[in-house]
Amino acid sequence: MPNSEPSASSSAPPVFLPDSPALPAAWQPLTFRGVASFSRARLGRLLLVQLLVAIVVAGTIGWFLATDWFPTMRKAIRRLPDTGAIRDRTLSTPRDTAKPLAETRHLCLVVDVGESGVASSLADLRIEFRKTNWALCAFAGRMTRPYPGPATIPFNRPDLESWWGAWQPMVFAIGAMAIVAGQFASWMLLATIGCPVAWLIAYFKDRQLTVGGAWKLAAAALMPGALLVSVGVVLYGLGILDLLRLLLLWIAHVPLGMVYLATAPFRLPRSVPKLKADPFATKEPEVKNPFSGPPP
Repeated sequence: MPNSEPSASSSAPPVFLPDSPALPAAWQPLTFRGVASFSRARLGRLLLVQLLVAIVVAGTIGWFLATDWFPTMRKAIRRLPDTGAIRDRTLSTPRDTAKPLAETRHLCLVVDVGESGVASSLADLRIEFRKTNWALCAFAGRMTRPYPGPATIPFNRPDLESWWGAWQPMVFAIGAMAIVAGQFASWMLLATIGCPVAWLIAYFKDRQLTVGGAWKLAAAALMPGALLVSVGVVLYGLGILDLLRLLLLWIAHVPLGMVYLATAPFRLPRSVPKLKADPFATKEPEVKNPFSGPPP
């Protein structure tokens, strides 16, 4: 006859664990779960993905310089006179017209020694070389700086053309390395600032996250904003965005990182609660076996 009484193990209430979806492998920082997965990845994996994203950012900026700014600079150098130099912080050149040396939608280069004034340009950025100073002009205004001194700086076609031909690859390489290094420096700093925020959100929402994992999550949350800036640079180079919209997009990448930082912890597995003893449970009295004693 089968035993109708439930056993001690079957009478215990079952334990239901909260929903704990498994995180995907850490390889992309575009989704909230993808960013959350970096909290459990090795530091080397995070640094590798960060390096790839930084290379993408440097590559898009380098593409824009190589296709727009550098050709404009070469064109402007070829239109300079054969003589001219900056001596004692004063520009001396036979060029006496304020007509732009070269101009595109993005960049305009002008020599205005007589300071007669430059006609309004449609370029987003205009660089003016005057008698005793040079200026950067954009929609936000004008920034003027004196020439460096007291060294003599050549300002003529033969010298600048040979100098630019020799140093352009070096300038490109140094710029790319500076962009990558700057990205890593800013990411390290911002990840350290955002680490407590991610950890507190996970703590109060009962999510599994260590302090080290919070730092890696905060670092990964910054990469979508960097990729957004890269897209903006490409659209600006193609003429789809103007300089103002590019700057607005660059500003928007900061709150985008905050959104990822605040949302990614919710994609982490839930913490398993500790089981506590039931204070209202009655303890059955222990019954001693009368035949278990020693023989008389």
